[in-house]
Amino acid sequence: MAERGVDVSALPQEVREQLAELDLELSEGDITQKGYEKKRAKLLAPYLVQTQTLAPPPAYDGQSPGLSSAPAPKPGPSNSSSSSSRHRRTRRPHRSSGTRDERYRSDIHTEAVQAALAKHKEEKMALPMPTKRRSTYVQSPVDNCTPPDSSSSSDDEAVSSESAGPQQSPDTWINSSLHASSTSSSASSTLSHGESRSAQAPQSQQALPPPAPAQPPHSQPSALAEAFAQTRIDPGGGVGPPDVPSQAQARGSRVDLPTNAVVRGMSRGQSRSSMMETADGVPVSSRVSTKIQQLLNTLKRPKRPPLSEFFMDDQEEIVEVPQADPNTPRPEGRQIIPVKGEPLGVVSNWPPALQAALARWGATQGKSPALTALDITGKPLYTLTYGKLWSRSVKLAYTLLNKLGTKNEQILKPGDRVALVYPNSDPGMFWVAFYGCLLAEVIPVPIEVPLSRKDAGSSQVGFLLGSCGVGLALTSEICLKGLPKTPTGEILQFKGWPRLKWVVTDSKYLTKPSKDWQPHIPTANTDTAYIEYKASKEGTVMGVAVSKVAMLTHCQALTQACNYCEGETLVNVLDFKKDMGLWHGVLTSVMNRIHTISVPYAVMKACPLSWVQRVHIHKARVALVKCRDLHWAMMAHRDQRDTSLASLRMLIVADGANPWSVSSCDAFLNVFQAYGLKPEVVCPCATSPEAMTVAIRRPGVPGAPLPARAVLSMSGLSHGIIRVNTEDKNSALTVQDVGHVMPGALMCIVKPDGPPMLCKTDEIGEIVVNSRAGGNMYYGLPGVTKNTFEVIPVNASGAPIGEIPFVRSGLLGFVGPGSLIFVVGKNEGLLIVSGRRHSADDLVATALAVEPVKTVYRGR
Repeated sequence: MAERGVDVSALPQEVREQLAELDLELSEGDITQKGYEKKRAKLLAPYLVQTQTLAPPPAYDGQSPGLSSAPAPKPGPSNSSSSSSRHRRTRRPHRSSGTRDERYRSDIHTEAVQAALAKHKEEKMALPMPTKRRSTYVQSPVDNCTPPDSSSSSDDEAVSSESAGPQQSPDTWINSSLHASSTSSSASSTLSHGESRSAQAPQSQQALPPPAPAQPPHSQPSALAEAFAQTRIDPGGGVGPPDVPSQAQARGSRVDLPTNAVVRGMSRGQSRSSMMETADGVPVSSRVSTKIQQLLNTLKRPKRPPLSEFFMDDQEEIVEVPQADPNTPRPEGRQIIPVKGEPLGVVSNWPPALQAALARWGATQGKSPALTALDITGKPLYTLTYGKLWSRSVKLAYTLLNKLGTKNEQILKPGDRVALVYPNSDPGMFWVAFYGCLLAEVIPVPIEVPLSRKDAGSSQVGFLLGSCGVGLALTSEICLKGLPKTPTGEILQFKGWPRLKWVVTDSKYLTKPSKDWQPHIPTANTDTAYIEYKASKEGTVMGVAVSKVAMLTHCQALTQACNYCEGETLVNVLDFKKDMGLWHGVLTSVMNRIHTISVPYAVMKACPLSWVQRVHIHKARVALVKCRDLHWAMMAHRDQRDTSLASLRMLIVADGANPWSVSSCDAFLNVFQAYGLKPEVVCPCATSPEAMTVAIRRPGVPGAPLPARAVLSMSGLSHGIIRVNTEDKNSALTVQDVGHVMPGALMCIVKPDGPPMLCKTDEIGEIVVNSRAGGNMYYGLPGVTKNTFEVIPVNASGAPIGEIPFVRSGLLGFVGPGSLIFVVGKNEGLLIVSGRRHSADDLVATALAVEPVKTVYRGR
């Protein structure tokens, strides 16, 4: 027997435990008798009585200073009996003398064994195994060098193996590791207790070692475990015994790791003894067939896709592409034909320019009232006659052209742009400033009064002033005192604004022109008359340039459509600096010598019925309001007595294009019809800063039937299709018409997105207008101008319908029966969800149409 001459009781404790477990395996039939004897012989081979030649480990290749290369003493059987003697030997590594003791194993062998052990951390142990505490700073070198994959005993290991890169077979990995170890400085890697075998010894010393002693499963190998427990790894990858200085570690050898190794940690209590080693050095499980089969199954898994494929656009796979619904309504009508308004009438007494109309009324009707301003209580504050309006405007024009700057170099020249900064409570000063700029041929740019340096929209207004090249601002003395100032008394430099020179336009600061000076009033041409500001959906404020001929033509078209007469009275509740408040209350009124009563917004908040009272007191013929003004007056009408609205022939609703305006108009009519308001008086209209007035309902004839309402399907509208619905359904939207196209204009409906293709008669689209009475461009922004002011519609085949350019109005609508125009929303408020279009105005209209008590629950 191989154990002849060996005293089993004198063997180390761990060897005796391994022999006991080997006996247990034989009794349980896990191994054959032949295998048992072979393993037992390998276990006892180092402890035989006969003399053996031991192979001391090599030194650190001379890379670590202070390490001796003297030959080591030959250990006898007593060298293995004492743990302390073994620890002493670890501090004196020596070179190999050519032979090898099986207790001293190569680093590659050790790494492979530990990698195989890592595969069994989930394996159920047959017997309790002794554990050994390890420092948290100690890490086994095998943790950094394991085979590319292991058994699929846990999901975590499987994921790690898949994410490590291209897979290799175990033989390839072991061979590459052996090759890397033999050609690198890992020959000095420390083995158990600091002893190692030289990997760079002469060829005669590189003979294959005898088979390693077999280890019973679930046992604790003594030398191997203690070596790994006491081996340190420096941060750079070097391995050394615990007592080697850090400088020696840094200069020592490194372990060459395979590039595709999977780094795995080893738990403190996991088994490190369930592996044995075959003759060719490949670590395998004690249950060979099962584990090898699992390893082969793992290697057969598909490779991980390359990194570039992870950045491919897989949106189609993640987000489900909505399929076209076969029940989606489709347009069925014919292609729309452009709608033409009535011809613009030619009247002999129409002036050649708007300034000429002011000059005529100032000279012939000097005492006729032009404007009445109200104070905060709603009572008349002052009345500006046409004579005063003309004289003050001339004084301002003379001052701007002759009294600013030096005599040789004037600040302002005709064609320059100036900002008009006036509060809503002072319309008289604004009128004088606006017409004074027109007479001086200076382009006015009306803006809002800045309230603070950090005003939310001040930077956007600064963008408008910068794009228009504004360097001078006109204001009143009261407004100038209210502007925010620096501690030194200077007006603050507002955020985003260009540097401005402020000029006060009160009459006492103006210079009376000489008798021989008269303002130059040319016939209306294509030069810019004024610039009106407009905020885009992104919040950018742009200036729409309106030419002199467009301003005059627009006044003529409004006069014809609204049938304005000379000397009428008009109550204006709107902002007089822009839109309908400017077009009707400042421009058209002067052209027709109309008396305008301006109701400031502050008065409306204090007394919502103030405009109704002004209509009653002045017997006004026309009123300019919004839906909010109708609603507020209706809510406060109980406080008013002896009110009559019988004098009104037109109640112009400026935001009548909103889908919810119909409910406000109906409710106001129901309440004030008892106060003399006639149903045919309500005249909604549709406007935009670019196209100006698009359509307006003409004042009706008493007793004539009212225009029909359009009850539309909300589902059809979401697909851009017009489908008539019944009013009793919750999915219906009722809209009112905004009248006919303006005189002298041509209008058509084009698709809101893509090329400006003509829509069909039952299709929703954007309204585009061709007219002399419209904006010319976004001042100073030629790139944005082309897409809005130079649109040429095309037919279904893509051919242009003509050469004349149209202007986008930004309004979404359709042409109904009798060429009536219906507006259902704005392009800026269009929401597209899952391919369906929803208008922000429709949402508001739906919320206002439902009964909150029945529909909206508390807390929703």
